[in-house]
Amino acid sequence: MKKIVAIGILFALPIVIFNSCNSSSANTMAKEVAEEESYITIDTSKIPNDKFGESVRYGRELMLRTSYYIGPEGINGKYLGNKMNCTNCHQDAGTKPYSFNLMSSHDNYPQYRGREDKVLTLAERVNNCIMRPHSGKPLPLDSDEMVAFLSYFKWISKFVPKDSLFKGSKNFKIEFPDVAASPERGKALYAENCVRCHGNDGQGIFNADKSGYVYPPLWGKYAYQPGSSMHRVIKQAQWLKGNMPFDKVSVGKPYLTDAQALDIAAYVNDDSVHSRTNPKTLDYPDPKAKAIDYAHAPFSDPFTEKQHRLGPFKPIIEYWKKQGWEAIY
Repeated sequence: MKKIVAIGILFALPIVIFNSCNSSSANTMAKEVAEEESYITIDTSKIPNDKFGESVRYGRELMLRTSYYIGPEGINGKYLGNKMNCTNCHQDAGTKPYSFNLMSSHDNYPQYRGREDKVLTLAERVNNCIMRPHSGKPLPLDSDEMVAFLSYFKWISKFVPKDSLFKGSKNFKIEFPDVAASPERGKALYAENCVRCHGNDGQGIFNADKSGYVYPPLWGKYAYQPGSSMHRVIKQAQWLKGNMPFDKVSVGKPYLTDAQALDIAAYVNDDSVHSRTNPKTLDYPDPKAKAIDYAHAPFSDPFTEKQHRLGPFKPIIEYWKKQGWEAIY
């Protein structure tokens, strides 16, 4: 097993369970509890103390301190092209609700992905992230690191229901306004809500030893690439709604409105203002499998690249429905 540096462990809070009761007060309480369904949490003290458990622990470490272990100056390999960590997007090592939650990933793969127009294994999906938002090179499939990632995903999957969604398993849905998202409005909202952590230059803040970021870069050479999920305006807005501003939002209680989240995502992803690494990649070979906020032609509809990037999205969705197609976003 590769070198692991110990860090703090998060412990689960108990999930409240109410016994059945015939009283009206108990029924009212049960209804309130159902409406505020408990979030699933995990107890990392239950990771087994065996070889598999060692791999699980390393996988969790890789989620939290990806760059430290396999970044440009990684102590166990140099696979990433930047110093972002998986937990910058998949918060709490992939277990936070509404934050690209990964607790069902082991059960959900192999899975068809429209971006590649093929069925991917979970290992391929891991490398997809290594190569895109991290601008890196793929991990060997038999490496300690890949095995650790997969071991960790398998272990956290035991805490979630099979073949069904759970509270926070997906990002928040966005209700689309009738107008397009505005980078100009987003710039003002960014100054109000984001600058204090990510900076006017969008380059974030390093941790103490500069092995990774406390707050990651949002554009520039060391941020995520075009083609990454975060570079899609709807996708980023869904994530922003559940997670930002970091110091004002709480789990399940958004601070930003849907329109504000879309505007901020439009500003952050405005490539006419913000440069970023831009490799030549072929995405979505099948236009009908293309996410509607992936703003690069060809399209299977008559809308422009600008409208696919910023909206308004309702006309695009309605057009797809009329054709009998599923609008993906």
